[in-house]
Amino acid sequence: MWEDLIPGMSSMSDKVFVDTNILVYCWNDDQPEKQNRAEDLLSSGQAVLSWQVIQEFCNVARNKFQPAIPIPVLDQYVTGFLDPICAVYPSRGLWSQALQIHASTQYAFYDALIVASAIASGACILFSEDLQHGRHVDRLEIRNPFLGP
Repeated sequence: MWEDLIPGMSSMSDKVFVDTNILVYCWNDDQPEKQNRAEDLLSSGQAVLSWQVIQEFCNVARNKFQPAIPIPVLDQYVTGFLDPICAVYPSRGLWSQALQIHASTQYAFYDALIVASAIASGACILFSEDLQHGRHVDRLEIRNPFLGP
């Protein structure tokens, strides 16, 4: 199950933050192994995300998926599943923290905003395929869930 993705995780009460690419893989039938791992993460009951992740996913779902997810289906997915696990919304403090992370890590600003959101959510792990696996920013560990346990 999903604990295999998180060796050493001490408690099922720990939150994990998911990046946009995790949501994208849930809808990608072309890569069933990644799809299964992404679905396990999202169904764990511990996954949280940010408003930015929802926006990015909607953009990909409408502009990159072939065929695009129909608007009524996307609206239902956002309203029924993503919104309830959305833990972080835009704020001046979040942007300020993202700028500090950007300066100290050299991440692109929008990646730094994901990291800042993960920290703000209280998550101990940020799952992302796009950021540096194994890197720590403050108390947050970044992991690529597709590299295996």
